[in-house]
Amino acid sequence: MTDNASASGQNPEPLSSDDSAGQPGRHRVDSTMKRRRVLIGGATIAAAGGLMAAGLASADTTTSKTDADAATTVTSDASSGVCSLNAEVTEGPYSLEGALVREDVREDKEGVEVQYTFTVVDEANDCAPLENALVEIWHCDALGEYSGFVGKNGHTEDDDGTFLRGGQLTDSNGEVSLISIWPGHYVSRAVHVHMRVHTDVTLTDDSYTGGSIIHTGQLFFDADINAEVQATSPYSDNTTTETLLDDDTIYDGGGASSGLLTLTALGDSVSDGYAATLTVGVSTS
Repeated sequence: MTDNASASGQNPEPLSSDDSAGQPGRHRVDSTMKRRRVLIGGATIAAAGGLMAAGLASADTTTSKTDADAATTVTSDASSGVCSLNAEVTEGPYSLEGALVREDVREDKEGVEVQYTFTVVDEANDCAPLENALVEIWHCDALGEYSGFVGKNGHTEDDDGTFLRGGQLTDSNGEVSLISIWPGHYVSRAVHVHMRVHTDVTLTDDSYTGGSIIHTGQLFFDADINAEVQATSPYSDNTTTETLLDDDTIYDGGGASSGLLTLTALGDSVSDGYAATLTVGVSTS
């Protein structure tokens, strides 16, 4: 695997629409393209009926910035989650095929621990939990570098192409747990995590083959908590300019419906880490 994005046919993350090169942001799916619509909720939903009532009344429902902030404070309750339909976003230029199937994706990367719990529900089946779906995540390290593409944010290190990448199958409740670190930042994007949901995969010894991708999205973090994290080591060694959440070219201010995670502190200090939850609804039809 080459660490040169252009050599692999992939472009660096786009700058914002008013960058010096005059290039528009290219991450969001073009409105003229066929758009798969997905259902994304807050942390956990007690009953499918409540989920349907909350979010399926209108496909155009959005979440206000105020509601988004309330749903993502450190001690937010799952019941404050929202449920609305929204379009997917593109996966970005740093994806790789054949993710390792594992719970802990950190390898030797240092940073603030994040314990993810995702609940996947199927909108095509009355929002019932979706079992045996592969939930895959990938993101940059504290210095803003992606495995397989190290050097794009100005740092040099060995690149084995697997750190901070991986996925797990959902259980009978549609739940999956993954452990990683809080991402760093790199030029032109706010701190984020990429996600794909696959169905009908065949597991190998440590990875998977086949299947279909039914959801591609990105996950975002509360801006105030992120500022605290980025001020700690090793994140503070990253001297590239950070794009704030409100200025990101992908995040649209929609709160949980746009991938904003519900965060719960695991201790009294930032270094103790966070639990991050989100209900992700997909359609298998």
